[in-house]
Amino acid sequence: MKTVYLDNAASTRVDPKVMEAMLPYFEENYSNPSSVHAMGRRAKEAVEEAKKHIAATSGASSEEVILTSGGTESNNLAILGTARRGEGKHVVTSAIEHPSVQNCCQYLGRSGYEVSVVGVDDHGIIDLAEFEDSLRDDTVIVSVMSANNEVGTIQPVKEMVEMAHEIGIPFHTDAVQAVGQIELCEDVDMLSISGHKIYGPKGTGALLVRGDIDIEPIIHGGGQQDGLRAGTEDVPGFVGLGEACRSLNNQSRGYIPKIRSLRDSTIEHIMDEIPDTRSNGHPKKRLPNNINISFQGINSSYLVRKLSERGIYVSSGSACDSGGSPSKTLLAMGLSHDIANSALRITLSKWNSEEDIEILMDHLPEIVKNGRLFGEATHV
Repeated sequence: MKTVYLDNAASTRVDPKVMEAMLPYFEENYSNPSSVHAMGRRAKEAVEEAKKHIAATSGASSEEVILTSGGTESNNLAILGTARRGEGKHVVTSAIEHPSVQNCCQYLGRSGYEVSVVGVDDHGIIDLAEFEDSLRDDTVIVSVMSANNEVGTIQPVKEMVEMAHEIGIPFHTDAVQAVGQIELCEDVDMLSISGHKIYGPKGTGALLVRGDIDIEPIIHGGGQQDGLRAGTEDVPGFVGLGEACRSLNNQSRGYIPKIRSLRDSTIEHIMDEIPDTRSNGHPKKRLPNNINISFQGINSSYLVRKLSERGIYVSSGSACDSGGSPSKTLLAMGLSHDIANSALRITLSKWNSEEDIEILMDHLPEIVKNGRLFGEATHV
């Protein structure tokens, strides 16, 4: 039985070129990059080279890169680090952020800050009028994602950045799902990246910080990375992240049209062959690899389980917020609990093919039909 992996928004397969680039720093040059001897200097040089490739994903310079353990740490460093240095006590975010942003802002809310949560329309696009009204003189940071991790909707980041900058508010974007998929807004002040979403290793990420944004460290220890992020750098991991970014910078325009075409044909097949379905997210302004569809009368956990039994791997939403409750993103878009509970997320990678979708469609209609017939699927 062939394995069909269609959960790439949760994590991607590591590119063989990335593994190849990492191996020497496990087996040969395994030195601490803070060591002053020759091996340490070579390790340091490898990390600095990786930062150049990471920075190039959004037109930054290597001096603007802070290496982290992933998107969650990057988001926390941007939001907490900026808020603690700011003079105001007001934060702006959206209703469909990743849990690492939502929970970070909620933490600030419990710590004496006021948090404005801006709503979205039924496609998941932020309400620009509400966003502009939420900005205040005492706003210390805005954090709105570039593209949603569940429904793939691309946000109007450039317009929001312009509004925030008019009154001098720093703007952070969680670009974890967007890097390598769409053009990034280079006007943002801070941008988060995660390695395992872009064919790189887990446990690696970066925060790009532009200009004179003042950030307070959230991890304390040695003076690594100019004192902004203490701890010995994961040399193999960051070399892998750098290689993943280098590959994206060189290749992404080649395979993105293929992924987009496969996405569109998959949505068409599902909607045509399975009745009582609903496509969630914007029909055009969405990530090229994202499919999110609700199947009326079927709990998505049932679909995930039955597909998994046949070697087909998808998800019912964010892997970081999979506790069985309805998707907060879909509820924020105005969907009912039943529709939100029936949503399946299918996310593609450069490795996926038409054969993978044929295998999916060999099984999905039957699973949906049987679940509806026997009524088993209405329960988790």
